[in-house]
Amino acid sequence: MKVAFFSTKSYDKEYFNRFNDDNLHEITFFEVPLNNQTAGLTTGFEAVCVFVNDKIDEETIEIISVNGIKVIALRCAGFNNVDLKAAKSRSVSIVRVPAYSPESVAEHATALILTLNRKTHKAYNRVREGNFSIENLTGFNLSGKTVGVIGTGLIGSSFCKIMLGFGCKVLAYDDIYESPDLISKGVQYKKLDELLTQSDVISLHCPLTPETAHIINANSISKMKNGVMLINTSRGALINAKDAIEGLKSGKIGYLGIDVYEQEADLFFQDLSESVIQDDVISRLISFPNVLITGHLGFFTKEALEEIATITLNNLSDFENGRELLNEIKS
Repeated sequence: MKVAFFSTKSYDKEYFNRFNDDNLHEITFFEVPLNNQTAGLTTGFEAVCVFVNDKIDEETIEIISVNGIKVIALRCAGFNNVDLKAAKSRSVSIVRVPAYSPESVAEHATALILTLNRKTHKAYNRVREGNFSIENLTGFNLSGKTVGVIGTGLIGSSFCKIMLGFGCKVLAYDDIYESPDLISKGVQYKKLDELLTQSDVISLHCPLTPETAHIINANSISKMKNGVMLINTSRGALINAKDAIEGLKSGKIGYLGIDVYEQEADLFFQDLSESVIQDDVISRLISFPNVLITGHLGFFTKEALEEIATITLNNLSDFENGRELLNEIKS
């Protein structure tokens, strides 16, 4: 199958070329993202492979379908950047990678917690400058703290188990499914408001839907403990960033760790070190000493990249050979 591969990075080429056995698929790599301005590049292809910040809206889908695209292969789990109705109306199938090493994201969320808490990033920079002072680097014991987990799918479940291993009391909220396995291990499911008011640390692991968009806002932040630690490794739009800034200024939010950001499409996966960042919200967030931002790094492990490449290529093969699409997204 002829595949137009968008938003290409060096690691994409490495892993997809490695697992594209016998060059079963003819992949052309484009560094540009897919959107209505670049959709013309899909002429002569049968499939596109896209990532989280490609914009597959109605106009883009119309262009690529006219160009002969029959399937959109997402090399990620989320699909909020795709107009599902437009794809269905054009008979364009959509497949994704529903789960790839959930431990990678769960472990990254844990890394954000530990870094923010024990300030290892600050200690590292001090020592490199010959400053061995530990003033103002005080942390807290994670053991014994109450950790609230919003969303207990594969990633959320993995995170719950890690926190239990640290000796935390783990509360969970999931409006779709409550895991008997997690309950048997000691996780307590609560209503959202109860979780917000009782947790010392809150970590987001739910998908972005109309119901969860800005689930963290001025109202929900007001219910949290003073000095709460808030972690988001799921989707940026789960948090209203401007409300989070107000929470940081007031001290209600004591720590904020985010691997995702609502307007990340114009920022993440690019080197902007020599540019003036035009996004005032993220610039303000970066200025806080108790905020840690990583650029959508949570998935980035060898194991996850192998799974992403393997599952995506299998999805394309299943489509090409008329087999059941196990990972198809249906509107």
